[in-house]
Amino acid sequence: MKLTLLPLGGLGEVGMNCMALRLDSGDLYVVDAGVTFPGRTHGVDLEYPCLDWLVDRERELRAILVTHGHEDHIGAIPFLLRDLQLRPPIYAPPYALALIRRRLEEHGVEPPAMTATRPGKRFSVGPIEVEPVRVNHSIPDCTSLILRTPAGTVVHSGDFKIEERPLDDEHFGADALRRAGDEGVDLLLSDSTNIDVEGDSGEEADVGATLAELMAEAPGRFVVAQFASNVYRMRATFAAARAQGRRVALLGRSVKTHAEVARELKILDEVADLIVPDADLHEVPREELCVVATGTQGERPAALGRIARRAHPQLTLDAGDTVVLSARIIPGSEKAVFEMIDALERQGVRVLHRKNTPAVHCSGHAARDEQRTYLELVRPRNFIPVHGTFHHLRRHAQLARDTGVRNTLIVENGTLVELHRGVARAVGSVPAGRVPVDRGEPVGPEQLRDRRLLGELGHAVVAFAVDRRGRLLGPVEVSARGVVSEDVEDEILDAAADYVTRSLRRTRESDVEILEGEARRALKRFFVKNLRRRPILTAMAIEV
Repeated sequence: MKLTLLPLGGLGEVGMNCMALRLDSGDLYVVDAGVTFPGRTHGVDLEYPCLDWLVDRERELRAILVTHGHEDHIGAIPFLLRDLQLRPPIYAPPYALALIRRRLEEHGVEPPAMTATRPGKRFSVGPIEVEPVRVNHSIPDCTSLILRTPAGTVVHSGDFKIEERPLDDEHFGADALRRAGDEGVDLLLSDSTNIDVEGDSGEEADVGATLAELMAEAPGRFVVAQFASNVYRMRATFAAARAQGRRVALLGRSVKTHAEVARELKILDEVADLIVPDADLHEVPREELCVVATGTQGERPAALGRIARRAHPQLTLDAGDTVVLSARIIPGSEKAVFEMIDALERQGVRVLHRKNTPAVHCSGHAARDEQRTYLELVRPRNFIPVHGTFHHLRRHAQLARDTGVRNTLIVENGTLVELHRGVARAVGSVPAGRVPVDRGEPVGPEQLRDRRLLGELGHAVVAFAVDRRGRLLGPVEVSARGVVSEDVEDEILDAAADYVTRSLRRTRESDVEILEGEARRALKRFFVKNLRRRPILTAMAIEV
């Protein structure tokens, strides 16, 4: 029996994780299906992996297996299900399952059969047996998956770290992974995100203690900006606020969503008495208010970004208030984050972040020593690093070789890997790509190209009326956006209209489409000759 693996996302990049596994018997499984966030480029909210390979084989798809509930692992599930006629069941930890239900409801997708998985509770789906294993991470209910298949045993680490003092008392499942290693693991797929970080990733308990100390010292309002899914950090903030007699405001839709899910699942203690409705924030004395907010990456629509611009409808900060950016800065967001910090500091707000106060954050991803520990527990015959750029994958593969792994493969999205008789090797490739999404709907490549060109080149429109013989009736009108500056716009566009008018009057054609084509060509000649620019052009002829 052979097992074929196909990464559709997450290899050669950070985010958008999706791994397909297919047995020769025709049984197909998906581990995670996530999205990535490009920062609303050309109106795109998010991107998910091209899933056509799965959709074309939907009759073989037995299950969607989920490691945990982060958007880069579950966010593409609604798009996958929307494209399928058949409804594969979903197996996921309880917290992830609750988030998936909400995502499906938002997208208007009928949920398939959904089963909550538990660490140590094995279950079978077709010919494979799945054993979830508890791991630590920055969201509740995270698991690695041990997949016992007829072609061999595969371990998928998911996102993980190793904590000695986890805040939920759910300790890393070293014993289960060691047992799998004793039985024999044919292939390990493991998270590479923090391969460049020496040592370990730190303890969430220490971050919670730091936030409590800083809150106790803060004379005014105390704002914690964090990733909404880090419920443990949110819980530590609530605990510190209760101990210090502060009320807590939750600002940002995603923060409120995760707080609600965590309370439903009893992960977050009962905190209803501490929560301040947004409309009542002005009634709470400064020294008694704590805020948990979204916006760690400087996103303009997020709560902290609006607060920094003094544009938030319910909260304004004053000199002496404190803001803690309790998160890492995602590469590419540096400019937006430091502009936001500047805006806050101009208002006299004290801003703490990893650069000036390292203890305000720790990563949810394993650093190098933890990755080595995972490899030593599992002792795989073959290793494929996942979840990272090519640089991350390459360095993680070297770490695996240093720990004694015989066969390591560095592959990226679209590479077909075959596991047969205990040996993994690349055997081919399939097209892989991204699907951009704008307000819940996919954006086609031509549409995205037009948006890019409009942003780069600008847009001009020429409109005119003609009679049935093609003669002009009235003046030609030219309008433009993003082509010329306002101070010369009227002069330039009037000249453009005169140029097009002369060209049309020389034309003996009467067909409307031919006249529109001539108008476009004339306007193009005008802009190239006078401005050395080639904007996107639209011509509209109205036959009267």
